[in-house]
Amino acid sequence: MNNIEISVVIPVYGCPAALRPLHERLTKVLNDLTKDYEIILVNDGCPKGSWQIIEEICKEDKKVKGVNLSRNFGQLHSTNAGMALSKGKYVVLMDCDLQDKPESIYDLYKEIQKGYDFVLSRRKGRQDSRLTLWFSQMFYKVYNYFSEGTNFDKDIGNLSISTRRVVDEYNKIADRNKSFVPMLIWMGYHSSIIDLEAEERFEGHSSYTFSKKIDMAIDLLTSNSIKPLKLVMKSGMVIALIGFIYLLVQVVRYFVRGDLSEGWTSIIASIFLIGGIILICLGGVGIYLGNIFDQTKGVPEYLIDTILNDEK
Repeated sequence: MNNIEISVVIPVYGCPAALRPLHERLTKVLNDLTKDYEIILVNDGCPKGSWQIIEEICKEDKKVKGVNLSRNFGQLHSTNAGMALSKGKYVVLMDCDLQDKPESIYDLYKEIQKGYDFVLSRRKGRQDSRLTLWFSQMFYKVYNYFSEGTNFDKDIGNLSISTRRVVDEYNKIADRNKSFVPMLIWMGYHSSIIDLEAEERFEGHSSYTFSKKIDMAIDLLTSNSIKPLKLVMKSGMVIALIGFIYLLVQVVRYFVRGDLSEGWTSIIASIFLIGGIILICLGGVGIYLGNIFDQTKGVPEYLIDTILNDEK
């Protein structure tokens, strides 16, 4: 029988120097809470040698499960790989860069003992640049507008703890672009949010470039709602109405004043405006069709190359 009390799932990319301090601090915290735990380190094709360090840790500690994906699939998919392999009664998700303190698990575990299905953390004193914070704020304003059934706080991080029931239900959702924490909020259930102090990144910088953030934003927005399509349709109706009114005004002007305004500027401007709107509409529909195409192909969202310390 499975007697694991706590599973800790950690996607790993670009922070090899943080892995040993992370393991040491996690081990101390988890041993204080229970002797039955597992730490799942999912290497998402890190180019900086993280897998070699994970192999060493797994040799030293049999409670650490090392998972090496066949290539870089992205944080969302590496997280889902770890969730699918977790066995604990409670499952903690955290990043590998030590911005979230492993000691915060004490507070998460204490809070979920009150009967909650999952507990999220809200970062206080978030250690990021002003540009990153501004982008995050703008994204979640747009995300909350377009999403259906969610209201996401921009300060909520990945650090969280969930019951086995919630994780099992999450794993059943057949969505290639599902993101764990936003999906938890969509799922509902009985939840709580606690405030935790954030620390500076242990090493390096975030691997999320501006382009990657835009790609992730598009994936999240188009996978959770059809509201963008509805907005495009409403915009098209408004623009069509404006065009009709403008045409009507020109006809009345022709019969009343006997002249008709002409000009290449207005014609070209109209062509660019309508052409741009058409391209946006086609792009939005194309993204939805692309999501359907990816979903119906049945291609797995990640491939595992190696699993260490995996006891069936």
